[in-house]
Amino acid sequence: MGSKAGEKVRPIIDGLEEKLTPTICLAEVYAKTLKVEGRELAEKQRKFVKGRSALIHLDEAIAIKSAEIDAAFKKQIEGWGLADSIVYATGILKEAMIITGDIHFRNLKNVIFIK
Repeated sequence: MGSKAGEKVRPIIDGLEEKLTPTICLAEVYAKTLKVEGRELAEKQRKFVKGRSALIHLDEAIAIKSAEIDAAFKKQIEGWGLADSIVYATGILKEAMIITGDIHFRNLKNVIFIK
């Protein structure tokens, strides 16, 4: 979207390392873009995400780990949501770094915080 944060993350997106995207993230991006910019850009972004990363679906293992994380982190991090738990659980179970600008993840392990 031409932001400073986008410029910081560009080398990661363009890099050769495998990238994973939880489907909940795709839903969040699509919904926000649909509301603000419309379906055409939402579809363009969906295709970009799918072209640059593997989509990770919510399976039983991720669901259970998400519930455990959610129960613990809602007490520790104000505004923490189930979607945050799904993203974090996916990163843990897939042994992947989480790259985000979401303030809820700022001080967590295995997170590259971009702002």
